[in-house]
Amino acid sequence: MKLSPEVQFYEDVRLLIYRPCGLLNEQSVDKIVSIIGDLEAKLQEPFNRFFDTLGHDEVELNFRYVIQVSLYRVLSYGDRPPAVKSAILADSTIGHYFQLHAIITEDSPINVRIFQKREDAAKWLGVPIERLAPKFAAG
Repeated sequence: MKLSPEVQFYEDVRLLIYRPCGLLNEQSVDKIVSIIGDLEAKLQEPFNRFFDTLGHDEVELNFRYVIQVSLYRVLSYGDRPPAVKSAILADSTIGHYFQLHAIITEDSPINVRIFQKREDAAKWLGVPIERLAPKFAAG
């Protein structure tokens, strides 16, 4: 499966990493939700997720949309065991939207936590901090 430049999948640790930049809007959320759904269908085995949202510099979302996406993810993931972890690195501005997502997914197999430190997310996911470090383009 061809992934976009802001998405990496590490098979050895079963981890999807998403590092978007710029505007956080419905289109960007729909894109990663589609990628996650495609990977879930293809891989048939659970994998954790790490979303580094610190590259977002603007947000155009509303809470109704976040609720719809969160409910969609709960229903589309179903009752597949075991639970997956979704670690979200976010500042307080964007964190409110993800906190709502965490509340909605609370009783589902999708375990969402918001972090302000990359080290804490790595520890919770059980992966080396280097895996979560941002990738910088050469030049």
